[in-house]
Formats: sequence, structure tokens, C-alpha cells
Amino acid sequence: MAVTTFKRYEEKFYITREQHDRLLPVILRHMDPDKYCIDGKSYNLVNLYFDDDNDSIIINSILKPKYKEKLRLRCYGPPASDDTTVYFEIKSKLYGTVIKRRAGMRYADALEYIESGKRPKTDIYIYNQVLDEIDALRIRKPCKPKLIISYDRRAFYMRGDPTVRLTFDENIMSTRYDLDLSHYKGGEYLIPPDNMILEIKISDSMPLWLSQALSEEGVFITSFSKYGKEYKKHQLQIKESRYE
Repeated sequence: MAVTTFKRYEEKFYITREQHDRLLPVILRHMDPDKYCIDGKSYNLVNLYFDDDNDSIIINSILKPKYKEKLRLRCYGPPASDDTTVYFEIKSKLYGTVIKRRAGMRYADALEYIESGKRPKTDIYIYNQVLDEIDALRIRKPCKPKLIISYDRRAFYMRGDPTVRLTFDENIMSTRYDLDLSHYKGGEYLIPPDNMILEIKISDSMPLWLSQALSEEGVFITSFSKYGKEYKKHQLQIKESRYE
């Protein structure tokens, strides 16, 4: 069974394609593509984010509290059928440590869970724990689908220490219309298509070779949230429309 709970630190970097092209040879000397990168190629991730009518989840996240959490439904590529496996995920952050827990299910069962609250039946203990957490969150904050964010990802893990992971996310797009994942065909770019987000996921300290490569390239840690970026962009569009 795939890993369903992750605990780690995440550092993000906003980079250009040119910086990516110079960093990649260094990365390939120490890391291998993960199992989703067939023949080393990127794969598509489509995420349906949830929030309440007041957008309290993302507003709280933007305020950078000691603890924050997000709820999303993730699919590796748009669902091809009702039987496609998708993952409900709760991603929380406490004092800089990221904890992600998720439960897999059929897309048809996920839709029913969203619409009626009927939980998918599962004998997997950790899945039931995650669903308990989601139920509790939805009681505290009546969440509903708010937007889709998609991107193409290349992911790598370090030889000798697979807990060190690195991802490049590009073609980051979003939409707030037609939130059925099986209908999703793309949205508006969140960042320019010639830029991308580099994310390094570690359980301890960053490897020296990687830290040196980033320093030599002039790449520095930044604060970036895809949902947060979209929310700020959406609020700006609302504000600008009032003055048209």
C-alpha cells in the first residue's frame, strides 16, 4: 500500500526555466525520478480545494499562524472514469513542520462523499482515521469545492536517502468554474509559463551539495502557496471589476 502519512519540512523556490536547466544536471548526479515520472517525464496533478463560504481556511493560511490546514482532493491526471483512484488529503503545518495525511478512494465515491457526506467504506485503518479528521473539519468549517489547481510535476528522490525529495512544478493553472475534475481542461496561469516552483522536502537538514548548487545559482527560499496565490489574484480581480 502507498504511503498515506507524510511528515517533513518543505522549502520553496521561485525559479526561471533557465535556472532549472542549469540545476537539473547537478540534481541528476545525486537523485533519481520517482515512480510517477515514467521515462523521466513529468506527470499531471489536478487538485480540487475546499473552503467555506467565508474562505476562512485560506485566509487563515495567508496570515501565517502557528498551525494551519488545507483540504483537497488530488488526482494524478483528470479522472478517466468513476473507478479512477483519487486521494482526499488534509495537509497541515505546525511550527514549520508539514504533515500530510490522505485516504484513497474511487472518484465516484469521492463525489458522493462531497455531495452527501456518505463515507466510502474501507477496512484500511489509516484511511478511516483520515476520514474521521475530514468529517471533523467539515463540521467545524462547512467546506465545499472552491477551485481547481493543476500543474505538471517532475519529482526526484535522493540516492541513499529517499526521504530527501525535490519537485519542479510548472504550467500551474487554476479555475473556479466547472469543478468536476473529469471535465477539467485547464485554466488560467497562476505564474508565467516560463517560471516554475522548485520545492525541496526534507525530514532533517538539506544536503550540502544541494544547498551549494542553489547558492551558486542565486536561488533563495521564498514563501509561496498555490492556493494563496490564486486567492489573492481572485480578490484583486473582484476589486478591479468593481471599478470597471
